[in-house]
Amino acid sequence: TKFLEDKQIAKLVLATIFWCEGSKTLKGSLAFGNSDGKLVALFCSLLRKVYVVNESRLRATLQCRADQNIPYLNSYWSEITGIPLKQFYLARIDKRTIGKPSKKKEYKGVCRIDYFCADVFNELVAINKVLSDYMGP
Repeated sequence: TKFLEDKQIAKLVLATIFWCEGSKTLKGSLAFGNSDGKLVALFCSLLRKVYVVNESRLRATLQCRADQNIPYLNSYWSEITGIPLKQFYLARIDKRTIGKPSKKKEYKGVCRIDYFCADVFNELVAINKVLSDYMGP
């Protein structure tokens, strides 16, 4: 929406989404995952708006249940993220779901986005440190 057109606001929103749903354990690369297509789309959109993204450094991984249609879900997430299928890693199937039918037919797994760029990772972590320090202990 309109306030996200401001690049600095967009960066704060991106940093906040990353703070909530991103992995902070990988040094030098950004990892973000979620099952909500709108949130994943927002993350990818803001990442591209705020930074000059080297598209060849983007990867995606579908994390899903054993009985799900992997080619369909990869195509779904490719459309949502704008990441070509050739940049998708092999899907990761939750072994605990083998032999157990999915109850939520609308569930499309989790899409994990990896962006291999230390500068972006470090900046988002720094922004989140400032925000958390502002909030106190």
